[in-house]
Amino acid sequence: MGRIESCRVSRQKISGLYAITSDETDTAELLRKVRLALLGGARVLQYRNKVADAALRLEQAWALRELTNEFSVPLIINDDAILAQQVDADGVHLGGEDGSVATARAVLGNDKFIGVSCYNRIALAHEAVRQGADYVAFGSFFASTIKSDAVVASPELLRQARREIAVPLVAIGGISVHNGAQLLEAGADALAAISAVFGAADIQGAARKFSNLNYPEISSYR
Repeated sequence: MGRIESCRVSRQKISGLYAITSDETDTAELLRKVRLALLGGARVLQYRNKVADAALRLEQAWALRELTNEFSVPLIINDDAILAQQVDADGVHLGGEDGSVATARAVLGNDKFIGVSCYNRIALAHEAVRQGADYVAFGSFFASTIKSDAVVASPELLRQARREIAVPLVAIGGISVHNGAQLLEAGADALAAISAVFGAADIQGAARKFSNLNYPEISSYR
């Protein structure tokens, strides 16, 4: 099987530490934590807050838009293409029940990222890329404190995806600085982390350790 790839050049920008925010109702505290992660070298930020209401999500998303612009880091909104459009985020990340790539593309246009969670199913990744996804995410690779019931993915899945799919691969689920290296070796382009960064006593230091891992060169997609 030949490699399937998105037609959009922006696929090349998803790499490095992909930081995902923890549930935080205090916007000032959220910004403090995110700033530290960005200072530590996070290359992508996903806004995810499962406990906030719509008004707070909009407030926090706007604040994070300003902060990520300051650092020239893409802001991805979890699950909600409408919110991403409202704050001019750089894209949206879709889970299995968050609607289609086509629907999100109709909302966001052709210049925004659309990422898709594919869990441990390579067929989902092929279909997501066929529909125009810019990157796909697999996991959980290790036990996760965020999703204790998450399906389990293996490094071999990343190896297969790297052979067959030419968009960035994001690994997620229980990832730490210590176990992340093996996922990069298997083919991941980005490591997604929540607790390992935002739950650390030294957020900037934790982000810096992730950022110092050996990520693939973006030019490898050419």
